Amino acid sequence: MNMRAAVLRGQSLSMPIECVAIDEPRADEVLVRVVATGICHTDIKVAMVPGLSPRPIVLGHEGAGVVEKVGANVRKLSVGDHVVLTFDSCGQCPTCVSGKPSYCYEVAAVCFGGKRLDGSTTLTCNHEAVHGNFFGQSSFATHAIANERNAIRVRKDAPLELLGPLGCGLQTGAGAVLNSLRLGAGQTIAVFGTGAVGLAAVMAARIAGASKIFAIDIAPERLALAGELGATHVINGAHEDALAAILAQTGRGVDFSLDTTAVEAVTRQAIECVGPLGTCGLIANKGPTQTVPVNILGAMLRGRSVRGIVQGDSVPDIFIPRLVDFFMEGRFPFDRLVRFYDFEAIDEAMHDAETGAAIKPVLRMGPSTL
Repeated sequence: MNMRAAVLRGQSLSMPIECVAIDEPRADEVLVRVVATGICHTDIKVAMVPGLSPRPIVLGHEGAGVVEKVGANVRKLSVGDHVVLTFDSCGQCPTCVSGKPSYCYEVAAVCFGGKRLDGSTTLTCNHEAVHGNFFGQSSFATHAIANERNAIRVRKDAPLELLGPLGCGLQTGAGAVLNSLRLGAGQTIAVFGTGAVGLAAVMAARIAGASKIFAIDIAPERLALAGELGATHVINGAHEDALAAILAQTGRGVDFSLDTTAVEAVTRQAIECVGPLGTCGLIANKGPTQTVPVNILGAMLRGRSVRGIVQGDSVPDIFIPRLVDFFMEGRFPFDRLVRFYDFEAIDEAMHDAETGAAIKPVLRMGPSTL
């Protein structure tokens, strides 16, 4: 079947929309008509940095749509189901079988390799192989092939065009709070960076009943939004020492912190603002060689923990429907982060995501075929 897809052929945020042929779903796969898809900073990083994924490739990993075909062995999904597409995993390694699929041993291959694990591609263009299967979906297209594992059925009364970002950025921020750190009622947290991931963490902290929620950024409009979404204290790091401000408000530091920025000075503040026996979660990075100095004595004397977090330790089949329920109950209003763009405006949307002009751009896909 022919469809429209944004094909990346170099190192650029420009992705012309081309006519691409998509494979039939295999036994454990589904074909999804993509209604809308979010843009994540991982898409931007892969587009701009050589070597992270092969070319040509169709990116996109926050898709939402409707199942149109199911493979012979698919059991959890049916034609017509509404689904959110999330990260893929191998389903067989020790972390997958123990319920931690976001730490899959094969993450590089299944999410960034652009091929199925057997080496086949899902897309072609004029008989040329095009790498698909990005995060098990490649949803910058009007259709996507996904594995049964990473297509998550959601309730049909929820607005499907909004739900795609739950597949990555929003489940990362919310899951970091609710799953990874397990923030409890009355505890305290500092969230450094108020993009989509950070604001999802703020909303989740409010759901969890945190007594103090610090939001730290240098963008006044985002800090204002953080306050509306649940932050009890907002700190503009351009005008105020965030570490000093947090210690002044808490005395001993916070129970938990999250760094969503990967800015070294900010990461150090996120670690140092944690009180005795607290934990700092690291969500962002600037590449495989990035390191941050840690005061070892301070970590020892306070019993601090620092841990990395991927996809909010989510088991997507459980956590994504839970987030949809929170949204429908009015407790997780992530629609306030979203700005919609037509698929044809993907270059503008990518630029706005990179510059921060939009917190969470979402592409509406429009007609399915050329």
